[in-house]
Amino acid sequence: MTEEAKSDESRTNGAQAAPAVSVVGPGDGETILLGPTRMRVLEDGSHTGHRLAITESLLAPHTQGPPQHRHARHDEAFYVLSGAVEFTVGEEHYAAPAGTLVVVPPGAPHTFANLTDQPAVMLSVFTPDLYVQYFRDLRDALADGRPLSPRANLDAMGRYATEPAT
Repeated sequence: MTEEAKSDESRTNGAQAAPAVSVVGPGDGETILLGPTRMRVLEDGSHTGHRLAITESLLAPHTQGPPQHRHARHDEAFYVLSGAVEFTVGEEHYAAPAGTLVVVPPGAPHTFANLTDQPAVMLSVFTPDLYVQYFRDLRDALADGRPLSPRANLDAMGRYATEPAT
């Protein structure tokens, strides 16, 4: 029997390969340093068919987040694990202490910052996984020690269906 015939037979008999389970331990995952922010990629989409990605970010005290921006093709959710983060969505400001979930749909202008004297940790979920590569691109742009130029940041955003909110 050919491989194609075996595959067809498996489908008709209802047999399917079990999905692969991904387990990322406390010290595992890819680390991305972005200035005073340390991001750990827990899932980059490679185990989810690119449906979602998950990161954990440690924001140092008094860390400004990215410029306010909007995504055209993905949702983003932030869950504050510890500390406190301030989210700005358009003109609205939201205090987000530990235990707060903020969900940002495509098109909504947003940013965040840790304005406190304590570090903050948040879990971020991107669906689909489109935006994880943006963080890798920023890391690479910062690798030589120079600050990220506005043009380089705009170019990187544009590659991932994101634009600054004006």
